[in-house]
Amino acid sequence: MFLLQLILFLIFLILSGFHFYWLFGGSFGTDSVYPTKPGEESTINIPKFATLIVAIGLLSIAIYYLSQTGLINLPLPVWLLKFTGWFVSAIFTLRAIGEFNYVGLFKKVKGTKFASADSKLFSPLCLFIGIIGFIIQLFS
Repeated sequence: MFLLQLILFLIFLILSGFHFYWLFGGSFGTDSVYPTKPGEESTINIPKFATLIVAIGLLSIAIYYLSQTGLINLPLPVWLLKFTGWFVSAIFTLRAIGEFNYVGLFKKVKGTKFASADSKLFSPLCLFIGIIGFIIQLFS
């Protein structure tokens, strides 16, 4: 389990890093992180505060998985740590499945930058996170 927990720690650390990078003005990858209709460009302007919340949330999940390796100790109740593991796994599995229009493995809208990135990277990564998270929960 140690290796799986460490892999999820690193994934969430990298995801958090991207959000902190965007928070401080980075633009790499921002052209394909928002769902759009075919032929349209994204006009979404996410507030910096929202980006900060997501970055901190992803970093918190990274720390959670690091604590599951035993390399650090979080002084939290066992029930909360168990709930967190199940919750994170469920959320990322649901994200991988999607909402059936713009996001997820079963999306209808294709042919956009986001749809391509979602099909090649985002949804498979979310499914991987969900499955590995469930495996960790079931066997630890």
